[in-house]
Formats: sequence, C-alpha cells, structure tokens
Amino acid sequence: MKAKSYLIVFLLFIITESVYAQTDSIPKGCVQYTHSFKFKDGIYLNFQQVKLNDPLQKSQIVTNIDYNSFDFYEKLFESKQISLYDNLGVKKDIKINGIWGFSDKGILYINLNDEFNRIPVLGSISHFIANKTYIEYDPYSYSPYNRYNSYYYSDSRTTKTVLMQYILDFESGKIYDFNYKSVELLISVDEELYEEFVKLSKRKKKKLKFLYIRKYNKKHPVYFPK
Repeated sequence: MKAKSYLIVFLLFIITESVYAQTDSIPKGCVQYTHSFKFKDGIYLNFQQVKLNDPLQKSQIVTNIDYNSFDFYEKLFESKQISLYDNLGVKKDIKINGIWGFSDKGILYINLNDEFNRIPVLGSISHFIANKTYIEYDPYSYSPYNRYNSYYYSDSRTTKTVLMQYILDFESGKIYDFNYKSVELLISVDEELYEEFVKLSKRKKKKLKFLYIRKYNKKHPVYFPK
C-alpha cells in the first residue's frame, strides 16, 4: 500500500511540475496560439501587426462596400489600391500589393504572388499554398516563314500558373519555398531537432520535412498579446 501511495504522490508531483512549467513558459500578458485562436478581423499592413494581432479594422477603411457583406474583402481587393485611416487618424492610399494580408472570421490570409492565401498550418514555422505564375521560354521554337521566306527562330513565351507550397518563419516574417533545405535552415536553432534531421538521408528529409515542422512547432509555440 505504501508503495502505491508513494507512486501516486510521485505521479501527482510530475503532473503538477509539468503544469507549472507550461504556465511559467508563457510570456506575461500573452496567450499561446492554438487551433481555437481567432485573429482580429481587419487588414494587416505589415508582419509586425500580425505578430501583435493588431490589424486596421473595417471601420478604418474608406469604401462604399457593405461592411457586413460576406465577401467584403474579395470585393475590396478588386481594385489596385484602397483608402484608409491609420491608427493616428491620417488618411492614406495603400496599394493592394503593399498589404501583408488580412483576417476574416478569425482566419489569417497572406498576400503572395498577387493573391491572398489562407494559412491553414500556423506555428513558428507556418505552411501554406499559393499560385505562382511564371513565363516559360522555349529557345528552340521557330516560325516556318519570315519576309524572306526562310526558317528563322523566334521567341516563344508561355505563361504558366502552378500551385506551390511555402513556409513562413513566424519569427522574421520571411517566406521560403517548402523544401527540405528551408526546413533544415529554420529548425537549426533547435540543436536537438537539427541534429536528428541532418543525419537523415536526402530521401527521408524530403519525406519527413512536414513531420519536423510539427515537432518544431510543438517545442516552440507562438504567442500573441491577450
């Protein structure tokens, strides 16, 4: 009986210590990000506003669009620029491509490649997908005729759009292509995880890169002001 009592007391001690350790690790005046966290609705002009969860609200935007419209932001971003009042009450004209992103119904969207894209996986290393448009050039294309009725080479450019994966470093705000080299770079601040990852073969690094993002995010949570 005594042995069982000691075991129960020991387990309670471990649980209590774990709870206090988690509580102490949360910065004062902040809340840890979880899936239930809701971003404040509004426009983020820069990444610092995102980290502070302090966007410009709809009421600060100069527009004829109904603020309660379910597709408010979609309509708003159809133009090349918008007018708004900043936190000092100064009216400004802001180009759409200069906006970092926005939040709607608590969900965060990032502006990349002239589109706003939802960030479904958010953490110290966030993951999202976005369209990327590029021009493909074929140097070997030719036209059968020119004004001298002879073959000649011509520029052949084709515009293509592909769906790409990206990761966002929530510390610096930098965006990287989602590949094992980028993951290796971002987790390098965690010595334990980094050493595990670099020992893997190239094939396994490609296969397990998302797993290591999850591991890193679990060890290094994101916090926002309450």
